[in-house]
Amino acid sequence: MKIATWNVNSVKARLPNIIEWLRSAQPDVLLLQEIKVIDENFPSLEFQDLGYNSAVHGQKAYNGVAILSKKPLTEIRTGLPDDEKDEQSRYIECCIKLDRNINLRISSIYLPNGNPVETDKFNYKIKWMERLISHAKSLLEKEELIILGGDYNVIPTDDDCYDPMIWNNDALGRPEIRSRFRTLVNLGFTEAWRSLHRETHVYSFWDYQAGAWQKDNGVRIDHLLLSPQAADLLGNCEIDKNPRGQKKASDHTPVWCELRL
Repeated sequence: MKIATWNVNSVKARLPNIIEWLRSAQPDVLLLQEIKVIDENFPSLEFQDLGYNSAVHGQKAYNGVAILSKKPLTEIRTGLPDDEKDEQSRYIECCIKLDRNINLRISSIYLPNGNPVETDKFNYKIKWMERLISHAKSLLEKEELIILGGDYNVIPTDDDCYDPMIWNNDALGRPEIRSRFRTLVNLGFTEAWRSLHRETHVYSFWDYQAGAWQKDNGVRIDHLLLSPQAADLLGNCEIDKNPRGQKKASDHTPVWCELRL
């Protein structure tokens, strides 16, 4: 079973690219972030024509997450608990029945950026991560196949960015953020790509500015976290750089893993 995550930076602007990638890569599940549309404007019919069901938690012009699946989606949950006033669409979770006795619980996450660090945006990011940690802990108690995937806006280590001197003072690489990401992983999750790869300076995001893509000045901030039950089935995990080199590309590229069911 192939599960992918991709911050598409506007589902409408990238729709041809997304459709092309779905046809070629054929993931069973695709987690989308930064779709930037309300639910009613999400292109569900276009994805349905390709055989995908959709669950959407949208927001006008900003944020927004969605899940595409070849199998039906149930138990759909939008938003994290513990802050009813949070109006930003950054989390969606659902259940996919793989057979009579096996469920996959999966989330699409668009974690806050947090910049500038000196503002409330950074504090919002910290509080959001703490809510995610609390919810993830409760999910693990279910002892299910669980994947928390998405754009975490977290550079786990200096090996995951092209210039640590630049990124260590950015909200994506600050010690407070990295430590909370480690806390999340250490609950019992496996970070799929790093668990299978020793190479350094491999990226999933390249800014549009200053020729970052051409120079390979990127960061690795898109992650798939697997529960112990899912990690036991992990067969492969790769970063597909091809979509980033296309015309009108997102500044992120897909990350995918395979579970050997």
